Amino acid sequence: MHLPDPIRTYFTAKAPQDGETFAAAFAADAIVHDEARKHRGPEEIRAWWLAAKAKYRHSAEPLELAEVGGKTVVRARVSGDFPGSPAVLTFRFGLEGDRITDLEIG
Repeated sequence: MHLPDPIRTYFTAKAPQDGETFAAAFAADAIVHDEARKHRGPEEIRAWWLAAKAKYRHSAEPLELAEVGGKTVVRARVSGDFPGSPAVLTFRFGLEGDRITDLEIG
């Protein structure tokens, strides 16, 4: 499976050392929707990611990739310190150029 560069960065970045690289994968006006919350812009998204990594110590293994309705959809097995781990979650990425413009995790 060939993941676009910003999506590969999303799944391979290590916290906390890759925080700047992770944030750089997002557009200036990017929005992430996760757990009924919205995180806006690279710095807020980076802070959300670092907090989630610290809390859940999770990793995600991409399983499937598809293009659906203009979005790049990745199903991934997520393992970590949370009830129901591991779980298969769906990540819907909006891309523009080499940046993630929006992401919905569910």
